[in-house]
Amino acid sequence: MSADKTLYYLAVALLCIGVIFSLSLSVFTVLYFEYSELHFFIRQFLVSVLGIILMWSISRLNPDKHFKILGFTILIICIIMLIAMYVLPSSMVTEAGGARRWIRLPGFSLSPVEFLKIGFIFFLAWSFERKIISGEKRIKDEFKTLIPYVILLVILAFVIAFLQKDFGQMVVLMLTFIIMAVFAGSSFKIFMATFVIAIFGVFIMIVSSQHRITRIKSWWGTIQDMVLSILPKSWEPYLRIEDVPEPYQISHSLNAIKHGGFFGQDLGGGTIKLGFLSEVHTDFVLSGIFEEIGLIGIFFIILLFWFLLYRIFRISSRSENKVYHLFTLGIGLMMTFSFLINAYGISSITPVKGLAVPFLSYGGSSILATCIGVGMVLMISKKAK
Repeated sequence: MSADKTLYYLAVALLCIGVIFSLSLSVFTVLYFEYSELHFFIRQFLVSVLGIILMWSISRLNPDKHFKILGFTILIICIIMLIAMYVLPSSMVTEAGGARRWIRLPGFSLSPVEFLKIGFIFFLAWSFERKIISGEKRIKDEFKTLIPYVILLVILAFVIAFLQKDFGQMVVLMLTFIIMAVFAGSSFKIFMATFVIAIFGVFIMIVSSQHRITRIKSWWGTIQDMVLSILPKSWEPYLRIEDVPEPYQISHSLNAIKHGGFFGQDLGGGTIKLGFLSEVHTDFVLSGIFEEIGLIGIFFIILLFWFLLYRIFRISSRSENKVYHLFTLGIGLMMTFSFLINAYGISSITPVKGLAVPFLSYGGSSILATCIGVGMVLMISKKAK
């Protein structure tokens, strides 16, 4: 049987769109750092080509022979890299905001967390199939079964959200974990209990960081007038925040969306990338794309992404092997949450989290990790009905 060619071509199409906008949206960064005008384009192109090769190569493997080997290999290597980041000299580790996030290798930097998401989803799929699906259904037994996973999430939250200060990635992992647990066979009561625990954990992570509190206040400042206008007047003294930090990024992001209109300012014609938004080709890539190709263009990209997710979830639903079913579900959920959290953030529906948009944002680690995940889904698709 052959792999799902439609899924493969959709992924390649999105990668090509990302390469195009890596040239269009990086103009200010190129000038500011005095790079070659093709600096980001060449890097994105080479990484995308490597990602396509990886995706195709993995899809050719036999899942019954190679899936577990590949999954455990990714997981173990990522754990080793995460530990290594805190023992390697500073010359080999890139810091951002005081947090160590990238390991410097010859010619490029690698973010272990991006690949850890693939390994973590594999581990959950493999472990859930053994512990939950084949286990007892009593509530007491389910709680006992899930306690080790909650402890694992706490450890990951400490490493990713506190040490690496990457709150958005942790939110994606927690949401993916909860839904995968439900599809693995957990009861609705367990789902609600886990969800409440996750909400409490998110609250702790927010209040423990002044940076996150400031970001929440800045986001609330952009929407509080609209929200308070539909709530009882008696609520206003308790919910209104005075002298909120200026929502600089959100304001310019919304301006880009407004300027884009229906048809955009033409490819390469946007202005938000000219220093108004830093690194618009990464975290705010959707804002930059919206301004240049408008609502019609962004709708086409969303449509491509929606079809890609549909193919992944379709493969999941048609996989008789429970591990394959849960893994493909997890990859689809990871990509869905990453896209939605980024899209909601740049449109001020939720606070900005700084997550990469799968396939579209500039960044080698994100692209390669996503391509590996999709490649493993393609490998599994050969066994789906």
